[in-house]
Amino acid sequence: MLTFAAASLVLIMIPGPDQALITRSALAGGRRAGLLTMVGGVLGLVVHVGAAVLGISAVLIASATAFTVLKVVGAVYLVWMGIATLRGARRTLREKPEDADAADQGGADGRYVRHGFLSNALNPKVALFFVTFLPQFLPPDGRVFPRAMVLSLVFAALYLLWFSLYVITVDRLGRILRRPRVRARVEQVTGLLLIGFAVRLALQSP
Repeated sequence: MLTFAAASLVLIMIPGPDQALITRSALAGGRRAGLLTMVGGVLGLVVHVGAAVLGISAVLIASATAFTVLKVVGAVYLVWMGIATLRGARRTLREKPEDADAADQGGADGRYVRHGFLSNALNPKVALFFVTFLPQFLPPDGRVFPRAMVLSLVFAALYLLWFSLYVITVDRLGRILRRPRVRARVEQVTGLLLIGFAVRLALQSP
């Protein structure tokens, strides 16, 4: 269990689409937006956990066509988010300084959750993780389902813990990070990272 937890935490901490999207949300809408995006990411993980337990993910990985379709859809989504973030950086540069600290709540809670959810649900690499990494820690005696659920809960808990701390850190630095010029630079880097992650995802093999 400790080995699984340590390995999972390392994987979670590696920069990826989740971190880029959560950063984007935290800068745009504050701590609440970042946490909602994180919740959406966990819900996306739940989809893959359920699919893996039911064997759907194994079929997905085995089918080159299904894997490619999901991969392309996920890559297109990340590109779209990356372009939207780059466009947002241009708008940020036009903000007045007194407006820089205003969080964009505007009833966008569902949007933040949706962004996090789609980022994980449309990522076949997450399915690949649960099909290839998780089984290494399952017992050979046939009691797979209970153990798989426990390990999945551990992974989700570590995901929530790490990104909660990350969102709090970004929010505490918010007064600096939300200055128009600083925020615009962060958004530009984030947008380029999302597009880069999309390219890497598009080149991913089953």
